[in-house]
Amino acid sequence: MPKYISWVVLIMVFLATGLNFLDRQVLSIVIIRIQEEFGMTDVQYGMINTSFLIGYGIMFTVAGRLIDSVGSKVGLAVSVGVWSMANCLHGLVNNFHQLLGSRLLLGLGEGGCFPGAAKTVSEWFSLKKRALANGVAIGGAAIGAVVSPPLTIYLSASYGWRWSFVIPGLIGVVWVIVWLLLPKPKSAQSLDGAEPTRVKPLPFLTIIRSKHAIVFIVIRFLLDPVVYFIMFWVPKYLNEARNVSFERIGELFWVPFLALGVSNITGGWFSDKLLNANFTINKARKTVMGIAAAMTLCVPFITSASTPEVAVALMTLFMFAHGFWITNYITSIADIFGNRGTATVVGLSGTAGTLSSLLINPIIGWIVQNYSYSPLWIAAGFLYPLAYLFFILLIPNIKLLYTSDHFSKPVA
Repeated sequence: MPKYISWVVLIMVFLATGLNFLDRQVLSIVIIRIQEEFGMTDVQYGMINTSFLIGYGIMFTVAGRLIDSVGSKVGLAVSVGVWSMANCLHGLVNNFHQLLGSRLLLGLGEGGCFPGAAKTVSEWFSLKKRALANGVAIGGAAIGAVVSPPLTIYLSASYGWRWSFVIPGLIGVVWVIVWLLLPKPKSAQSLDGAEPTRVKPLPFLTIIRSKHAIVFIVIRFLLDPVVYFIMFWVPKYLNEARNVSFERIGELFWVPFLALGVSNITGGWFSDKLLNANFTINKARKTVMGIAAAMTLCVPFITSASTPEVAVALMTLFMFAHGFWITNYITSIADIFGNRGTATVVGLSGTAGTLSSLLINPIIGWIVQNYSYSPLWIAAGFLYPLAYLFFILLIPNIKLLYTSDHFSKPVA
């Protein structure tokens, strides 16, 4: 099997995560039009976001566990197929309840994407290439978010908001067909010398009893609501609090996500560069995550930004920091749990983050409707430094915790 195949696979994962964020972002753009047509309130919009998060949170863990068992090829094909069909169904809704159901199905499909992406990287790439590969894999999400605002504005203006959902959904169906034509990883060892891909998954109880897994889960519980707030509420924030027009939102909202895509990849590259410069895995990953945590302290200044452009610039700096953070966070999971538990831990942590966001999202709607966005920006600014302190104190050394054989005995 040619070595370049691993990079073809990585490009396909990049496209999958891109579609994942593109598809989930469409609603946050066209909700302005949908609310006008259906007469929905902000609280109902919060409930719709919660519906997505319920499906997403449930399937994050379920899909993560299944993907560790069946492999990334089957897992990602099912995941992308389900959410692409769900996205098409958004174009057929005629009321609040139908949109609620379509959003739930979208979340159920999308929940398998990032566990599948992490599993793919662990199957195809070696330790010293893993952070960059993870950066490319999840960097597609940011590019999808970059493309989503202008594409959604164009499709909505040209063909109506319904086609903003249908066309990306059909693209996802094509992706599944191409993905199924690609080869599976070699059964003994991946092309770049990574761990064997056909190994027995770690017992589920072993994982959930692990202090390391609990730390990763708690971190996502703390931080994911900040990212979902950016994704789901910033278009409304710009429109309502900053008086930015619908068209101007399309011109501005992609910029933070471009920064995220760049930092996903550069954050992985930087971490691998430190590793190849004789940094330990522990020092390399934590150096990049520490820089990211410090950068997020810019967020509270959004409340006093003089113009919408300055506010978006501060959001852009935050999203750049998040890219550094999330790439090394996911890579650290792979560094510790290897090919036997990466998708499961990514799934569990994703479920925790989604559960947190699910609980907080209706509260966000209530705060926005009755007060303002300012308390939300202030609170968001201090969570990453808090999570970083939690991480370095409770995981003092990042290293492979479990061997890649068929036993669940931790590495000494």
